This record gives sequence, structure tokens and C-alpha cells, in this order.
Amino acid sequence: MSDLERLLAKPIGLLRERFLIRGRPVPEGLLEALELDERRAARELARAIRSRREKNRSEGQRLRNLLRYEVELWESGHLHVAGVDEAGMAPLAGPVVAAAVILPRHYKLRGIDDSKVLDADTRGRMAIELKRDAVAWAVGVAEVEEIDRLNIYRAGLLALRRALLALAPTPSFVLVDARRIPECVIPQRGIVHGDALSLTIAAASIIAKTTRDAHMAEQDTRYPGYGFSAHKGYPTPQHEAALRTLGACPIHRRSFAPVRQALGLDPIQELLFEAPPVPPEPSGP
Repeated sequence: MSDLERLLAKPIGLLRERFLIRGRPVPEGLLEALELDERRAARELARAIRSRREKNRSEGQRLRNLLRYEVELWESGHLHVAGVDEAGMAPLAGPVVAAAVILPRHYKLRGIDDSKVLDADTRGRMAIELKRDAVAWAVGVAEVEEIDRLNIYRAGLLALRRALLALAPTPSFVLVDARRIPECVIPQRGIVHGDALSLTIAAASIIAKTTRDAHMAEQDTRYPGYGFSAHKGYPTPQHEAALRTLGACPIHRRSFAPVRQALGLDPIQELLFEAPPVPPEPSGP
């Protein structure tokens, strides 16, 4: 009896466990034999294995596309390419947190994407993997007092710059989500929707988001009743209702209209979110 015949003689459940669930390599000829098998379960297993292969090919292509900016830079001689992104621009409370990440050349993490489209469990798992695998990572924070003094747009840039300056080794090129970091001597490129188009920026967005979420969960124990662990300071109906009932706490942003309204203060007559210019395309890496 050949090896293939011995495999086909095994229960389909065992083959499913080995080749579909555990993902072991499928021996040559087995898939075709399963497709011709009279047993319905065998044919269903063959379809499931082919479907998984197609998904793997699609994911591989997606990850290659996410690395197109990085590959261009690596191939031009930039060994350490950093991605930078921030979390917490829109909330009524808490800091802005930015992250900067340098990943190994051609690094891929299955399922990675803009942190906003991932669920909390996936973000948490990926943040652990990214921190473990990264060449370097760092976070930068702009506190509530700085947000109120500078405005949220400038505070976000400050957090980005702090994260970048905390990286060691220093990157030779920086990819930024949609903006350009001021007073940055390192060559940089702003990519609109960069957290969905660059794997390195996506990695930064995940670390920034999970870091800030953990911080806001801690604030929930310091300032109970607002629900910070649930909404992370964002202007949800629950949060705005708590503001009306409890008033503002020390981590609320006094420059934001709903907070000022809860405090009985007049609106600030200035543009808090400055419209950033479209980042110019660099002449070369």
C-alpha cells in the first residue's frame, strides 16, 4: 500500500485535523484524490483546503502591497525605516499617544491592518507580537494640558515627534500617516491613509492604540463613573451623559466644546483641528 493509499484509509476527521486545522503540508496527490473520493466528507475537506490556500495567497498579496513603500526604501539602502502614527485625537479626555516602530526587513504579520478595523483582542495580540519582533519601538505622549495649550493638531504632532525621538536606533527614513513631523531632520514621507497602506504605519497605529486604551482603562479606576474603560474618552452618548451629570474631571480636555459646555464656559473661537496640507511627494528616498 502506498503512502497516499494509507492516508486515504485514515478517518476524514483525522485528515481534517492534520491538514486543515494544524495546517500540515498536504502530500502531493492527496488533494486530487480527496476531490475524487466517493465520501462526501472527503470532498468537503478538499474544498476547504483549496479555499484556505486561496485565502493564504490573497493574504500574501495583501501583505506584499502593504510593504510597497518599505520595499522601495529598503532597496534604496535605508536599513531602518520607521512608521509613525498616533491615537486619541478625537476624544474629550485623556492624552494623545503616538508610536514609532522599526520592523525587520520584509517583516509580515498575518492579518495586520489599520488598528481602527481590528477588534480589541486582535489588536492586543498583535501589539505583543510587534513589540517582540520589532527592531525598535517607542511611544510619545502629549498630555491634556498640552492639548489645551497648543490645540489638538499641534499636540498630535508633538506626540509623533516624541515617539520618533525615543527610537533607538535612529531610523534613516520615516513614514507618517498623512502628515509631516515638524523639526524632523530625518527624511520623511506623509502617506494619506497610511495606516491602511503601509505595514509599518499600521504597526505603529496598533501600538499607539493599545497603549492609549490601557492608559484610559487605568484612568477609569481613578475617575469612576465616566466609563473611560469602555469608550476610552471618545464622545459617546454614555460619556456625554456622564459629563452632564458629574461635570469634568482633571483629564478632560478643556479646549473641547462638550467639556467647556459641561463647565459652563464659552466656546473657544479658534480652529482646534487645523487642516494639514497635503504632504508633498519626495523627490527620492
